[in-house]
Amino acid sequence: MVRVALCDDHAVVRSGLRRIVEAEADLEVVGEAAAGAEAATLAAASHPDVFVMDLGLPDQSGIAATGAVLEASPTTRVLVLTVHDDLAYLRRAFEAGAAGYLVKEAADVELIQAIRQVAAGRRYVHPTLGAALLAADAPAARLRGPGGELSERELEVLRMIALGLTNTEIAGRLYVSVRTVETHRAHIQQKLDVRNRAELVRRARDAGLLEEEDTNL
Repeated sequence: MVRVALCDDHAVVRSGLRRIVEAEADLEVVGEAAAGAEAATLAAASHPDVFVMDLGLPDQSGIAATGAVLEASPTTRVLVLTVHDDLAYLRRAFEAGAAGYLVKEAADVELIQAIRQVAAGRRYVHPTLGAALLAADAPAARLRGPGGELSERELEVLRMIALGLTNTEIAGRLYVSVRTVETHRAHIQQKLDVRNRAELVRRARDAGLLEEEDTNL
């Protein structure tokens, strides 16, 4: 049996998840929590194989709760189940130690598959986000414009421009001259066929070059 714990601050959601899980002969729910602190306590007491974790909790973020659960029960695998269909949240969840990430709107179809996959020691990513993550891991291939692909250094400069750094500040961080930064910027604009900073910011965001804290999510 795969032993599953649930954490969501809505009792109705937990009830629905429990029904889905317990309809499977090889899965059982060993406990429920409505907040992060409860989740950590439950993990320490029952050591579930899989902990299904919401991100929007009343006492702390699901990211923090994920870390607390794993500290309390290192053998537990955390499957994040959230409304956030966003790469920045996905990255933060995995950085915190989560083994899977599933969007709630697909839970009725994919939850069981996701639980079994993370219980087996594999990583699970919601299919749509998985494709986006692969694309985000190869930004140079995605940032091709009429003038060609951006180089690694040009991608680095583009990200700093999007963060609002001046040419002088970028030069200081990269240990190059301001003239070199100006040249990189000109090449970026030529390759992507953009004319102003607003367009550069949009292209950087679309390419996944900005992290969660950069976009104030």
